[in-house]
Amino acid sequence: MMMATPRADNEIEEVEADLHEIQPVLEANEEIQIQPASTEFDDYSRYFDVDGRTKRKGTFWTATAHITTAVISLGGVLTLTWAMAQLGWIFGPIAMVLFTAVNCYTSILLTHCYRRDESVTGRTNSYTYTDAVKSILGGRHVQICGLFQYLNICGIAIGFTIAASTSMMAIERTHCMHVAQGKDPCDVSGKSRMYMILFGLVEMVLSHLSNLNKVSWLSIIATIMSLIYSGIGLGLGMAKVAENGISKRSLTGISTDTIPRAQKIWKRLQALGAIAFAYSFSITLIEIQDTIKSPAEHNTMKRASVVSIVSVTAFYLLCGSIGYASFGDYAPENLLAGFGSFYYDRLYWLVDIANLAVVVQLIGAYQVFSQPLLAFVENWVAHRWSGSEVFTEDGLSVFRPLWRTSFVVFTTCMAMAFPSFTYIIGTLGAFGFWSLAVYLPITMYLSEKKILRWTRSWVGHQMLNGCVLMISILAAIGTIVGSFDVN
Repeated sequence: MMMATPRADNEIEEVEADLHEIQPVLEANEEIQIQPASTEFDDYSRYFDVDGRTKRKGTFWTATAHITTAVISLGGVLTLTWAMAQLGWIFGPIAMVLFTAVNCYTSILLTHCYRRDESVTGRTNSYTYTDAVKSILGGRHVQICGLFQYLNICGIAIGFTIAASTSMMAIERTHCMHVAQGKDPCDVSGKSRMYMILFGLVEMVLSHLSNLNKVSWLSIIATIMSLIYSGIGLGLGMAKVAENGISKRSLTGISTDTIPRAQKIWKRLQALGAIAFAYSFSITLIEIQDTIKSPAEHNTMKRASVVSIVSVTAFYLLCGSIGYASFGDYAPENLLAGFGSFYYDRLYWLVDIANLAVVVQLIGAYQVFSQPLLAFVENWVAHRWSGSEVFTEDGLSVFRPLWRTSFVVFTTCMAMAFPSFTYIIGTLGAFGFWSLAVYLPITMYLSEKKILRWTRSWVGHQMLNGCVLMISILAAIGTIVGSFDVN
């Protein structure tokens, strides 16, 4: 056994002395519980997400509601009866189902573009569609996105002006036929420009509201109105079918003895553009996904997209089929405008309520859709001429009221130049759907997932992209050519 050295004995004595000194301190603190250093992080995570923004509380149900109202608020349901009349019982439903399938798939692709990995900053969010394009693709794709988005906004504003005037004329015509008890056809088509100007004056006043936050109440009203007129239109169509039976119809569209064969082809292609317009809502999907609570945004948005698009398609099919069964080959371009001559002696007030709801909805939708373009131009001008007080002092700017007034005047004048609502939405559907709902989502997905060229996945996605582009080109040709040969 080894014996302790004098040095070791001294070290032991020193340690025992130190323990003797700290023993009272240990005994006094042995009841103390160890607490977290701070609860600031818990408070922060309770109210804020990891990106520093207010905590998102959206769910599957709220996202589904947002997507559904975004689709219906476009007003495309009004023209589906006319589109069904051009395509018939076979090709009409097939076209809607195909557009639904494409939209469901590309919407799922977009859900992958909300969050992405950055090697420097870590996980980042894209709060808008444009942010996602800029973050993932950048360069010319941002310019393509902006070009089609803002052209789409201009076209929608023009189309809304035409549709609003059509509904206002329908109200006047229904009232006139009710007073005359059907003895007077009450042709009011010559007043379309007057109603367009009236609609433009209302929009001119509303357009001077500060920004989109100040017109959020218009969005709520517009959504409620769209549900009202859609429900009334469906009910009136079912009542007409129950009373008079199914009108003249065809499995493949309008019969050739009604219109020339060539014009029938153009109208069929135009109908594809009208159906595409009814599904042109992809630009809002990332904004909706940004409302869903984390970290399950992707799965929640994917389910919400599929459920809402399929539900809306079922509603579209019902409205289009009932409307076509009601009017047959003579289906109107605006479903509600065609009921006035049938219900002038009864339920005319319900027809008027539906058309009034259309007008109110379009007033709000015009502002909701046009505000991003108005704000973009104002911000660009303020940045371009940042040294000028004219463009930097909000509220005192000379440019702002002139620009917004000019935009409304431009869209109103363009509405007067176009023959009908269907020609506007046919063109918008042709180009807007392919660019914003197919091309950019596919391109962003391939880039985000780093899918190599000429792989099976890359080829499959490019084939889908090419097929939709071909349909869009044909729809645009049909719309443009058909506009020169209006009966």
